[in-house]
Amino acid sequence: MSGRALRLLPWTTLDGNPCYLSADSDHSTLSRLADDLEAAQLGSGEQVLVGARAVLADPGAGERAIRFALTRAVESLDDVLRVAVSRGHRMP
Repeated sequence: MSGRALRLLPWTTLDGNPCYLSADSDHSTLSRLADDLEAAQLGSGEQVLVGARAVLADPGAGERAIRFALTRAVESLDDVLRVAVSRGHRMP
């Protein structure tokens, strides 16, 4: 194995455990796939934030809408934090 650190990937195993990549290049097929998924997760997080803000701003929003918005926000936060940790570990 090279001296490169393992990359935390933006997905988990079926059991929720982290996945890591050991690659000699940041341009490998799996590295590019991870980059693309990270970008999609960040974009999705932005959309979830807009939706959650709209639900919170609606005084008539029911419990189902609030629970749905919170559930999606938690999922997005989990994704964004994984991306931040992964990118932080790859900083020089």
